[in-house]
Amino acid sequence: MGCDGGTIPKRHELVKGPRKVEKVDKVAELVARWFYCALSQEKLRRPIVACELGRLYNKDAIIEFLLDKSPDKTPMESASHIKSIKNVTELNLVDNPAWSGDKESIKGDKYDDLQSARFICPVVGLEMNGRHRFCFLRNCGCVFSERALKEIKSEVCHK
Repeated sequence: MGCDGGTIPKRHELVKGPRKVEKVDKVAELVARWFYCALSQEKLRRPIVACELGRLYNKDAIIEFLLDKSPDKTPMESASHIKSIKNVTELNLVDNPAWSGDKESIKGDKYDDLQSARFICPVVGLEMNGRHRFCFLRNCGCVFSERALKEIKSEVCHK
């Protein structure tokens, strides 16, 4: 039965060690960063804007955030550095022809391929899924992969 006086507990039975830290899934973090608005946590939809930190937002979520002047407004850490609409740049994104996420009818069970991206680089053709670095030009809002900007070697938009 146990604990009748004839058993001697071991140290590992009495002392509990520190809990293991849960690791964040990298794929899930990239999906959240490239497919969802950093402010409202909704799916990204056009018009999409970006701040100087590289976070992506829905433009209507930014406008609602800036217009809300109530004193009981909870401070959003992801957008606390945005003081006006001039702090963000509207992005000119190129659609990925291989992506069929919103085009298919959503009936019943469906597999969402999170590795295929909605947008691509217009120069090289890399998908914007978080595996490659992307940059945008602040004056026009065009989005390119970092690899394309190294090949072009100019700060002027190719369009």
